[in-house]
Amino acid sequence: MQNTEFDFRPQGHTAGVDEVGRGPLIGDVVAAAVILDPLQPIQGLADSKALSEKKRERLYLEIKQKALAWCVASASPSEIDELNILHASMLAMQRAVAGLSVVPDYALVDGNRCPALPCPSEPVVKGDARVAEISAASILAKVDRDRQMLALHERYPDYGFDRHKGYPTPQHLEALERLGALPEHRRSFRPVRIRLEQSSHV
Repeated sequence: MQNTEFDFRPQGHTAGVDEVGRGPLIGDVVAAAVILDPLQPIQGLADSKALSEKKRERLYLEIKQKALAWCVASASPSEIDELNILHASMLAMQRAVAGLSVVPDYALVDGNRCPALPCPSEPVVKGDARVAEISAASILAKVDRDRQMLALHERYPDYGFDRHKGYPTPQHLEALERLGALPEHRRSFRPVRIRLEQSSHV
């Protein structure tokens, strides 16, 4: 993956920033920031959603081994409920950048807006498919969030988190209706809120 569209970037360390998990009804929104090492290129970086689970897992390890710096951070369901999902996503991205062991000179952020960061930044629409640093961040964030869902599946196997990863699929909505909301569910999200209101009236 080439960065030719972004050759205007200043000299120094550029961090790619992305988040995963705005749409699910449960769990954290997870963000990652990555500064790649130009001397250790990583082949096969792409939008995490376009990669197989096996390839994501392989790249996840390679990114952690070869990147100059990386950090994965999150915002919790209670923070999502308090702030709303957009602001919680921005908070998670701020935490990821703040956690880098190398201070970036510039940040490229997936999407159409940037959080407040301690360095100049630029939003990049569909950046996870266009910019190697953002692709690397998307892979770290997605693998970490998927692992969170697998851990939830171990605790609550009847909800099917291993399959739908917390998104509002018919299976998840049926389980929510039948079994009720879990502590990890996002209470401000409409299907969860409706289910809680129903249970409070029983």
